[in-house]
Amino acid sequence: MTSLPAISTLPHAPDAELTTVLDLLFEPSPPLHSLTLPVLRSTTFPSYDVLITAVTAQLTALASSEERGDVAKLEEILCAHPRLGSKKVASAQSRQEQAQLQQGGSEDDNDKLAALNTEYEEKFPGLRYVVFVNARPRPVIMDNMRARIARGDISAERHEAIHAMCAIALDRASKLTHEVK
Repeated sequence: MTSLPAISTLPHAPDAELTTVLDLLFEPSPPLHSLTLPVLRSTTFPSYDVLITAVTAQLTALASSEERGDVAKLEEILCAHPRLGSKKVASAQSRQEQAQLQQGGSEDDNDKLAALNTEYEEKFPGLRYVVFVNARPRPVIMDNMRARIARGDISAERHEAIHAMCAIALDRASKLTHEVK
């Protein structure tokens, strides 16, 4: 598995290395790169957890913005995450995180999850359901998805997706770093 470089090296790292770090923590997302690279170049973070907290603040600011362009940028960042249960997942981290959802699931279960993804995306145009799976079984995840659809609050969904995305990043950071915390 790839590891993250020492956090202290980031302000002096080339853009390619910084984008790789962001892609490992989050998902490949050019809008996230453009939003976050200036901060990574100008700030020395004491830990990856603090860096992820800073990204969370940036994403939350986008979610709270009145500017449609900011919200669109946020939605593009959130949609970099693969659909839950998708068979085509680009990042190795997401493949590993979603692997348990594929285990023991019948074709009918896969169809139900695909239908929930569609229902979610129809209810919340521009968003993709993002959740920190964290070894929870498929029925629990699907119940969470149904509850979020029933809630019907797109603003709450944006914030919930940010929270999930950053929880995923924190988990990935703990697995990909060799630094002492």
